[in-house]
Amino acid sequence: MKKLLAPSILSADFSNLSQQIRYAEMGGADLIHCDVMDGHFVPNISFGPLVVDAVKRSTSLPVDAHLMIESPEKYIEQFAQAGADFISVHVEEVVHLDRVVNMIKELNVKAGVVLNPATPLTVLDNVLSIVDFVLLMSVNPGFGGQSFIGYTLEKIKALDKIRQERNLNFLIEVDGGIDENNISNISDAGCDIFVAGSAVFKADNIVEAVTKLRNKILSE
Repeated sequence: MKKLLAPSILSADFSNLSQQIRYAEMGGADLIHCDVMDGHFVPNISFGPLVVDAVKRSTSLPVDAHLMIESPEKYIEQFAQAGADFISVHVEEVVHLDRVVNMIKELNVKAGVVLNPATPLTVLDNVLSIVDFVLLMSVNPGFGGQSFIGYTLEKIKALDKIRQERNLNFLIEVDGGIDENNISNISDAGCDIFVAGSAVFKADNIVEAVTKLRNKILSE
């Protein structure tokens, strides 16, 4: 299974967003990750469908929209129309998870569910057969630049084991504190999609930073 790198624009320079995305592409990025925050579900505000639309028009890469918002089902169609190719929602926020996952899939968008660091994998038991990917947060969501929470590694391994035992095909995505020092261990644990924000867009050379991260996971 191919390993995918998804730079998160949360750490990008928004005054020069199109160019920064282009640098990420030049380095070998596979997706562009958009962290959508509403100031309610998480203690920060980022952006909405208009920025996702701008990202879509700036890149040929798939756009990955991570909805850290209250009542995401009210906005899924807007994000799909804005060009999101992947949309994920938090299990901590969605009451009718099966319904919302199917709502995303009906829009011909890859459907994902997200777990905060302390949320157990057991909440996913009944939806793993219908999701396209599971996003495991390795920081408490809301702010970029946080350090990777170590116990997430065991959670990734446990989810990968469930995937193998049940012969399922969902991808495992990990978001939070990923950098050159830990990406190999995260890959070994079973991660397929690596979200990196600060490690990419706060680097002196974005192209070089993406290339180094790509090389780390390609060598696995």
